[in-house]
Amino acid sequence: MSMSEWKPVIGLEIHAELLTESKMFSACPVVDSVEAAPNTAVDPVSLGLPGTLPVINRQALEYAMMVGLALNCDIPDVNQFARKSYFYPDLPKGYQISQYDRPLCINGWLDIDVTPEEGEAYSKRIRIRRAHLEEDTGKLTHEGSVSLVDYNRAGVPLLEIVTEPDIHSAEEAEAFGRTLRAILQYVGVNNGDMSKGVLRMEPNISVMHRDDSGFRERTEVKNLNSIRNVYRAIKAEVERQIKLWESGEEVKRATLGWDEDKQRLVIQRYKESADEYRYFPEPDLPIVEVSRVWVESVRSQLPELPEAKRERLERELGLTHYDATVLCLDKAVADYFEAVLKAGAKPKAAANWILGSLFSVMNAAGIEREDIGQTRISAEAFAELITLVENGTINKGTGLDVLNAMWETGQSPAQIVAEKGLAQVSDTSAISGVVAEVLAANEAVIQRYLAGEDKLFGALMGQCMKALKGKGNPAVVTELLKRELDSRR
Repeated sequence: MSMSEWKPVIGLEIHAELLTESKMFSACPVVDSVEAAPNTAVDPVSLGLPGTLPVINRQALEYAMMVGLALNCDIPDVNQFARKSYFYPDLPKGYQISQYDRPLCINGWLDIDVTPEEGEAYSKRIRIRRAHLEEDTGKLTHEGSVSLVDYNRAGVPLLEIVTEPDIHSAEEAEAFGRTLRAILQYVGVNNGDMSKGVLRMEPNISVMHRDDSGFRERTEVKNLNSIRNVYRAIKAEVERQIKLWESGEEVKRATLGWDEDKQRLVIQRYKESADEYRYFPEPDLPIVEVSRVWVESVRSQLPELPEAKRERLERELGLTHYDATVLCLDKAVADYFEAVLKAGAKPKAAANWILGSLFSVMNAAGIEREDIGQTRISAEAFAELITLVENGTINKGTGLDVLNAMWETGQSPAQIVAEKGLAQVSDTSAISGVVAEVLAANEAVIQRYLAGEDKLFGALMGQCMKALKGKGNPAVVTELLKRELDSRR
C-alpha cells in the first residue's frame, strides 16, 4: 500500500450541546444527562405530545451567534428553522426541528497549528461551511434484546458545526478538534466533556489518488467520544479505504462506529441512497431577523479567545509559541496557569513546571488536563513549590519529590520540606567539606579529568550530590568543585 499516492479528504461535523438553563423550544430545564435520573427533565414539548407548540430559546440563539463570531462566520440577516424528517425512537415527535437553507452562521474559518508524525509543524486554515441550531435527541441504552430510552436530553439546544473538506490528515482533524473545543470552552457555551456526549465529532472520510480529478465515495464515523478517537478512527478508515481501492474493490457509502474496547471500526449500515430528510420550513416558528445591532451586542460579550490569549502570553510574558499554545488549548489549564502567576510564580518557570512535571504526574494518574483545577494541588500551593525551587530553598530534583508528595497527601510544599528535612544545603563550608572528601577518594578520576576527560566532571558532581543526599545547591556544588579541580592543574 503506497500512502504517498493517496490523500485523505476529511470534513468534520461537530455537535455541541449549549449550556442554557432550559431546552431549545421549551422552558424544561437542562440537566446532566449522565448524572440525572432518566426521564426526570421532560415536558410536553420535549416529549412531542399533541397540541404542544415550540418557542425559540433566545439565549441559545445568542450562544450560537457567539460561537459563529468566534469562528469568523457571517451572520445573515434572516435565519429560519426547518422540519427534518427523522424517525428514531429517541426523537419522540418523529421529526427534528433544525435549520436547512437559512442557517444562523455561514462562511467562517479557523486557523490550526498542526504537529504531524513526520516533518515540521505548520499552520493551516480550515473553512467552516455553516453552524446551525437544532434540538438534540434522547439517549438509547441497549440491554440485551431491549432498548431503554431517556428523554432528558431530547430538546437540548444543539449547535452543529460543519467544515469544508479541507482536512487532509488525522493530525489536522485532531488539531481542529482541540482548537474548536477550546473555543467552545472559552466562550462558555459548552464544557467540552466528550465522554458525556455534550460534544460529539463525526468525520466524513474519503481518499483521493494523485491521478484523481474528483472526489471518491465517502463514509461517516458517528458519535466519537474523544478527540483521540477521532484521530484513531480516521487513521483506520483511511487505511481501510486505500486497501479496498488498491485491491480493485470499491468503497461503499456507509455509517461506521468506533469500538473503544477493540480499537477498531465497525460498519453499522450501508447507504444505498442518500438520506431523504424532506426538509420544509417549520410552520410553528417565525423567521428570525437578526439586526446588525443585535450581532454587535453579542460580539461585545465575547471573552478573550484562545488565539488572543496565546498571543498575549507570548507578547507580555515572553513564553514560546509552543508553550503558550499548549497552555491555551484547554481553558482549565490556562486558568490554572494564570492563577499560579497571580499567586507569585514567574511565568516561564510556571509554564515549565505545568507542561512538564505537573502534566507528567497527572498523566501517570490517568487525570485529563481539563481536570487540572480539580486536583489536590491548588494554584497557590503549586506557586509556592515553584518559588521554593526558584529561591534555592530546594533544588529541582527535590522539587519533583515534593510535587509527588503534594499529589499524594495534599500537604503544602513548605510543610513537606520541613517535615522531611528537604531544605537545600547552600552553606559553602559544609559543601566544601563534602567536595574535599569526594576528591580525596577519587584521585585516579581527578588525574583523568585533568588529562582532558572533561565528561568525568559529571561523575564527580554526581558523587558530591549523592554525599549531600540530593540536597546540595547544584550551582554552589558546581562552583566549589570546579574551583578545587582548577587549583590542581
